[in-house]
Amino acid sequence: MAPAAHADPIYPAPDPDPFYAQPADIADHAPGDVLATRPMPPLLMFPGTTVTMVKFRSTGSEGGPIAAVTTVLTPQEHQPGGPLLSYQHIINGLGAQCAVSRVLYTSDPNLYVKEAVALNVALRRGWSVALPDHLGPNFAYGAAKLGGQITLDGIRAAKRTPELGLGESRVAMAGYSGGGMATAWAAALAPRYAPELDIAGAATGGVPMNLEKMVRQLGFQPHPAFGLAMAAAIGLEREYPDRLPISTQMNAAGLSARNAMANGCTNEIMAIGAGHSAREFAASTSLIDDPTVMSVLQENSLELYDGVPNTPIFEWHSPTDPLIPVDAIVNTDRRYCAAGVPVEVNLNSSPEHLSAAVLGLPAALDWVDARLRGEPAPTTC
Repeated sequence: MAPAAHADPIYPAPDPDPFYAQPADIADHAPGDVLATRPMPPLLMFPGTTVTMVKFRSTGSEGGPIAAVTTVLTPQEHQPGGPLLSYQHIINGLGAQCAVSRVLYTSDPNLYVKEAVALNVALRRGWSVALPDHLGPNFAYGAAKLGGQITLDGIRAAKRTPELGLGESRVAMAGYSGGGMATAWAAALAPRYAPELDIAGAATGGVPMNLEKMVRQLGFQPHPAFGLAMAAAIGLEREYPDRLPISTQMNAAGLSARNAMANGCTNEIMAIGAGHSAREFAASTSLIDDPTVMSVLQENSLELYDGVPNTPIFEWHSPTDPLIPVDAIVNTDRRYCAAGVPVEVNLNSSPEHLSAAVLGLPAALDWVDARLRGEPAPTTC
């Protein structure tokens, strides 16, 4: 079957709020520079906490300047110089309404911050919490390296916003699944991308550490989570339109599904893709063996990145997780251990992906607390 027609990448509908717009002079700013701040209304889910949106300059996947946003929660218990946790929320989405900064204020019951209970524990400890929109302005789901860069620049920007009182704060990071990808990449990129940041530790859970393996696992046989693989292909095409022109290889059914999920969040993406496969939606599967396409997936696969963190790592996952390649996590943990990184691996008994997040998060936050207090990091290496 031939492709339906030449198809350009499909980008998300722009957010109508001008706060999110890309400034014309973005190239004049350095990574982490604060471009704008906005006080936000208080949130019932985070009592006794002020909310501030910070817009900052970051870097796209191929090195160009972009503007991104992080939302900083400041509890009434916070003291100037008190700890900062950058928490990378799971954002399984391709549209503007999926951004954490939007989800915080949505009335859609399908979109909410599932980790609010855990984050309230952190806030009551006096920590500020930064929640970056780590998919960037194009909502490039799957672009893991991008998420790491945005996370690091969001920390820089929060520390450079005087009214937040974070200039001298100790910093830690945490996240699970897609949020874990951004966190794990931030930890690995920090020595080269943001060497001035002193990060006390990073807790990463359920991280898809090899996108090539994941695409092959989810893509070619009917799978209930195929929508996530397709969304990642759409998101990566947005970041690498010349190197991963996936839309040009879709048939009419594929383009229809792509268009239907182009601004969708988790539920829409999962529903549209459930039980389908790349073979149904592709006019050709030749791209999966194209070296240029593979190079994009490899550049966003932490298992294959040659850098290592210079901060302790707490890593948790289910050893029977059916959604992500567990061997890629094991290989990455071993490589970090061999390089001398203190890694604590926490395996839990969940048989699947999302419940593993819940089971591991309390231990992860306790580990972060100890790092922020300056205790030496344990290791299971």
